[in-house]
Amino acid sequence: MTTTPEINSAHGGTLVHRIATPEARENFLEAGASMPRVVLDERAVSDLVMIAIGGFSPLDGFMGRADYDTVVTDMRMANGLPWAIPVTLSVDAAIAEPLKEGTLIRLDDAQGEFVGVLELTEKYRYDKAKEAINVYRTDEEKHPGVKVVYEQGAVNLAGPVWLLERDPHPLFPSYQIDPAVSRVMFAERGWKTVVGFQTRNPIHRAHEYIQKCALEIVDGLFLHPLVGATKQDDIPADVRMRCYEIMMEHYFPQNRVILAINPSAMRYAGPREAIFHALVRKNYGCTHFIVGRDHAGVGDYYGTYDAQHIFEEFGPDELGITPLKFEHAFYCTRTHTMATTKTSPSQPEERVHLSGTKVREMLRRGELPPPEFSRPEVAAELARAMRVAQEV
Repeated sequence: MTTTPEINSAHGGTLVHRIATPEARENFLEAGASMPRVVLDERAVSDLVMIAIGGFSPLDGFMGRADYDTVVTDMRMANGLPWAIPVTLSVDAAIAEPLKEGTLIRLDDAQGEFVGVLELTEKYRYDKAKEAINVYRTDEEKHPGVKVVYEQGAVNLAGPVWLLERDPHPLFPSYQIDPAVSRVMFAERGWKTVVGFQTRNPIHRAHEYIQKCALEIVDGLFLHPLVGATKQDDIPADVRMRCYEIMMEHYFPQNRVILAINPSAMRYAGPREAIFHALVRKNYGCTHFIVGRDHAGVGDYYGTYDAQHIFEEFGPDELGITPLKFEHAFYCTRTHTMATTKTSPSQPEERVHLSGTKVREMLRRGELPPPEFSRPEVAAELARAMRVAQEV
């Protein structure tokens, strides 16, 4: 197999690969019955996968205390490399107490399946309130990210990990494009500049507008919706992916767009998560990253453009990926086009923009979002999914 040059180096310089070889996997399976066992929740399994495939490069495992402390306080790893979100494996003290540093720990998913191995190098207690305030800018438990921190165990287990096997995604196997593969795909298409787009919501006209604006200045668009754990009231991943498939079929130039899934879990950390999402897309090979209104936000915890301002806290070359900052897009009834305040002469009453909450309320009432907000085929798919959900 010929090697294809990478268009953007991974964060830290090397793309991490922590998927066990067939031989190592067999050895782990044989030894698994005698290993101490830790059960991972859905987010921890996602983190294990993202570490193993290189999506969280340069991490090769769950963070030790030195990296954890500096990431929480300074958005940097202990060696100074920018990193905005702690990636940790937290367990109850009673589970951590008998585990010995220097040993192998079996990692099971919630169904009891043996999915990975942790080379335990360290275990340490941490300050949950400090993590909440620094990472999420609040200690309110009603914030979904803070709630996770408060409910998780009091001790972090650290060390390199191995994923036993990279299984096809149960819902989206054809869209499972890991960083090593996406880099080859970009290079094979001759793309030297690629913009990544993150969302946990169904695509609407404002998304489409900023994606196509970005596509005017780069070679390719990497549509990378998140399909890991999200809030219970978020639109399910399968519905969101069908909406993207519709857009790919009818509204995007397919030779300039790649649709792939991001198996990571949402943190809802607003500005910090914008940095995190950008670095993940850098690992997939992207050179640019779209940052829109209230990126990765929830409720009223973050200012409208805080997720854009946070990029200014790093030097111009530190992150290694260029943020493309967009204002809130809307449909302008005066010019009959999508626009922002930078391009539209309209007054507020001439602008059509609906929040995800308002759209969900319309769908529950059996109303379709207006064509100014959503492409009709996408609106119909959302309405169909809502009807099915209400019938269950």
